[in-house]
Amino acid sequence: MADTDPVIEIRDLHKAYGALEVIKGVDIVARRGDVVSLIGSSGSGKSTILRCANLLEDSQQGDILFKGEPVKWRGTGHGRHPADPAQVLRIRTNLSMVFQQFNLWAHMTILQNVMEAPVTVLGRPRAEVEKAARAYLDKVGIADKADAFPAQLSGGQQQRAAIARALAMEPEALLFDEPTSALDPELEQEVVKVIKALAEEGRTMLVVTHDMRMAADISNHVVFLHEGRIEEQGPPDSIFGSPQTERLKGFLSATLHE
Repeated sequence: MADTDPVIEIRDLHKAYGALEVIKGVDIVARRGDVVSLIGSSGSGKSTILRCANLLEDSQQGDILFKGEPVKWRGTGHGRHPADPAQVLRIRTNLSMVFQQFNLWAHMTILQNVMEAPVTVLGRPRAEVEKAARAYLDKVGIADKADAFPAQLSGGQQQRAAIARALAMEPEALLFDEPTSALDPELEQEVVKVIKALAEEGRTMLVVTHDMRMAADISNHVVFLHEGRIEEQGPPDSIFGSPQTERLKGFLSATLHE
């Protein structure tokens, strides 16, 4: 369970693409050891919040804090951008993101994929990184695929390689953006098993998912988004067991009958 220190804190976040406002004042806190799942229909803003937290997208208003340190901004509105490139790099290297489409480098072996960022971004010794990389591949169950290329792996194996790559950065938190939605159901379970094991280790995670069973299993806090706002949030027992709003009831009913 989480202690009192927030790793990621989002306050009054607003994000727009031109005139289209997609995030309309959202507050989210992930304390150390929290697993916070973001659920909601397509277009509700879930993935955008994750990308703003990792500074892959600029937000127009609100504060983003990493371990209590606020992101420094220059400009306002659509002209607002992070002011300190060194701070952006530090935050990104401590918030490893796992994407829906794996994003592995096709020309590198799986082992090279996992080793690349710790060696080139963090400047760690290659021998030390290789030892850790092989341990992370073993952790996600694909140690035997170290010398294979991404195209030789199933989707589930590629996503597990992407998780090993994220872990190799030894981040403060992991951000998962629909980690299972590109996978067939049987491959999906391989990845869910790995994510559940990480949750049980007490890792801090923000997870955008369409998989309600996974959200119920791994989370200690669930946020239901609707059209860029938080409609309802709370522990998984209350969100899935006794939803309070008609929107959440309708969403869960539709999701569970897909």
